[in-house]
Amino acid sequence: MKIRVGQGYDVHKLEEGADFWLGGIKIPHTHGAIGHSDADVLIHTICDALLGAANMRDIGFHYADTDQKFKGIDSKILLKDVVRMVKEAGYAISNVDSTICLQAPKVNPHIPDMKKCLAGVMDLDEEDISIKATTTEKLGFVGKKEGVAAFAVVLITK
Repeated sequence: MKIRVGQGYDVHKLEEGADFWLGGIKIPHTHGAIGHSDADVLIHTICDALLGAANMRDIGFHYADTDQKFKGIDSKILLKDVVRMVKEAGYAISNVDSTICLQAPKVNPHIPDMKKCLAGVMDLDEEDISIKATTTEKLGFVGKKEGVAAFAVVLITK
């Protein structure tokens, strides 16, 4: 059995009045993430972790932010496609461990819904997806509420 680990990291700027998509769900808040797609930082970092584990480059290589067909795209579509590519390469996804760095809003109340959504998109059990949240104690761009960051680690097997 071949075991591979991948890690991902992503950041997005927060802007007043924008929709805030995180983990595949829309979170009510005064500010939302800005990006070429729907700017779902958690999904983007999971995509990068999966692609890295399978040695398939990164999300920008497959879904360039200069390509208009991805403008405003639902990141769940990208994740579903990444999962397909990883499975077609002969890998099974064992688990995902992720951390969202965000000063506000509080993420913990939304974690069960995010896990349910991601499990459906990735065809995984919810127990195989870990989502944690932290602030940065008001330090840096996250602490100043200027942006959101996320980290993910995945394990895949062949």
